Amino acid sequence: MARTLEFYFDYGSPYSYLADTQVEAIAKRAGATLDRKPMLLGGVFKATGNHSPAELPAKSKWSAFDMPMWARHYGVPFKPNPFFPVNTLALMRGAAAAQIDGVFEQYHPAMYKAMWVDGRNLNDIEEVAAVLTEAGLDARKFGNRIQEQDVKDRLKSTTDGAVARGVFGAPTMFVEDMMFFGNDRLPFVEMALKGELG
Repeated sequence: MARTLEFYFDYGSPYSYLADTQVEAIAKRAGATLDRKPMLLGGVFKATGNHSPAELPAKSKWSAFDMPMWARHYGVPFKPNPFFPVNTLALMRGAAAAQIDGVFEQYHPAMYKAMWVDGRNLNDIEEVAAVLTEAGLDARKFGNRIQEQDVKDRLKSTTDGAVARGVFGAPTMFVEDMMFFGNDRLPFVEMALKGELG
């Protein structure tokens, strides 16, 4: 039976972006299904007592070296966002809405590119609207959708569910009951999907 790769992410996490560039190929190689799960990382941090690496000067300095190295390794574009940190509540609600409304395949790559390739100011709702319009999406509709209860409930449910499963940061991947945290665990994720672990 084909396994599922569950991928918990937040657009504010650069390592989630880096991992996201690889998970489709990993799932395909393993004959697995990919299930992207947008969560609110700030909510996860609050529930678990964890903190953003950006709040820790030594870790932030190290990440500034580490992230471009991973991007080179993967052969993908990456640029630190000059407006970081970004409040991602609207963006993650947008992801939930996009999944509900069947336009996630347009929304998802546009947000990651805007955040971690183009370095756009996604704290600015007008800039977010421009990104949506460029992706062929209705910015006004999204502005309304992220205020609607089904979207709020979907994001909260996914975030709460992640915490209940032991998630404390992003990206976090699950293969059945095996949890993997961090972009650097992707080789083990692939092994798990192929039935080579446990």
